[in-house]
Amino acid sequence: MKEPLTPVLPDVPPARARIGRTAVLTVVVLVLAWTIDFVDRFTISMAMPFIGAEFGIGKTAQGLLFTTFSLVYLLCQLPAGYLADRFGARGMLLATLLLWSAFTGLTGLAGSFAGLIVVRALFGAAQGCFPPASFKAVAERTTPRTRGTVTGVVMSASGFGPGIAPLIVAPLIAAAGWRSTFLTLAAGGAAIGVLLWALLPRPLPSRLTGTADPAGRTPRASRRDVLRSRQLWKFAAVFCSMNLLVSGLISWVPSYLLETRHLSITATGVLAAIPMLVTVGTTVLGGWLFDRFFHDRIRWFLVPVVALTAVFLALMLTASSAIQFTVYETVALGVASLGSMCLFGLPMRALPTEHAGIGMGMLNAGGQLAAAVSPLLMGFLVDRFSYTAAFGLLVVTTAAGAVVACRLPQGTAQFGFGETAQPPPGRDTGARPGRAGGDG
Repeated sequence: MKEPLTPVLPDVPPARARIGRTAVLTVVVLVLAWTIDFVDRFTISMAMPFIGAEFGIGKTAQGLLFTTFSLVYLLCQLPAGYLADRFGARGMLLATLLLWSAFTGLTGLAGSFAGLIVVRALFGAAQGCFPPASFKAVAERTTPRTRGTVTGVVMSASGFGPGIAPLIVAPLIAAAGWRSTFLTLAAGGAAIGVLLWALLPRPLPSRLTGTADPAGRTPRASRRDVLRSRQLWKFAAVFCSMNLLVSGLISWVPSYLLETRHLSITATGVLAAIPMLVTVGTTVLGGWLFDRFFHDRIRWFLVPVVALTAVFLALMLTASSAIQFTVYETVALGVASLGSMCLFGLPMRALPTEHAGIGMGMLNAGGQLAAAVSPLLMGFLVDRFSYTAAFGLLVVTTAAGAVVACRLPQGTAQFGFGETAQPPPGRDTGARPGRAGGDG
């Protein structure tokens, strides 16, 4: 068994102040960058009915646009994680943001459905390199004890971006059409992205992030250990189940509200925004709850949360109005986002910082497999049966996720990567004292 690292986090005000400043600025930069990511990504969902009408394509072909993006995105996770570990996060963050902004603009210029498929594939490659670089940036700039909370705040953008996107995109489409909307967002995203990259702080020294002991020794685990970790692949499987839910709803709820509930594009934008905006708060809360109470017993929290999500999805299928549908959808996504931070928080605590990029790339690959499958499969179900059948699929897959979650490890020790460095006993770091064998 690998030796645990000697605790190294210094209990001195300058070190704690630097750690705090770095974490806060990193959170601000990454939340805004992820927000741009999700706004650009969500725009296709709002524009899809108009794209379908212009190119004369059905729901299955529309689903292929989502799937093309997500499949390429998926294939980029492990290579991007390796590159982030090898070269650091900073350069990759800038390159990916500029590239995906360019492909956002090219989406609005596509002259054929085939051309649109190619552009969405390139867009997927650009955005697919962003998550591993983002998680690597967090690992380089935070300490293990706070990574669940920090990751929760950063990932709240996964609700905030899709939440504000309909409020931005729907009026733009109504005023200028779907093509001009993509061009406008591309220009704004690139400008903001360069500014954010300039504000990203330098990584903390390894003695502050728990990657080295005072003698300068580093890794507790090799890259091969991470790639072969059965525990990490279990997390990827549960994230696959949860992301089937999120990607499925993001992809098809706007079309459902427009075509089945016969709402206007503006009203659709408002109702599509509400569930995602609610997840902003629940995602942050989930990260804090993980760090404070559940970092060494995540099954106690995650399994009931996922099961309850499936219940509210089932109720969503019985909705008699667009408002009732949105209420059940909002509760389901809000509950799901509470538990999602267990899926990110525990691996972020357990993974050695030097392999955080590829490790979190593995985890995110599970989610992106779901994002590749669900839009196409749900589009087929809508074409062949109904939206009820498509949303019903999400009930089944979410319930299956609750079953797999019963097999997840409870704490970091079960990953076998070695213990994460901790402050010596008696030092006050502002965090809850860890439990034996479970605290990161």
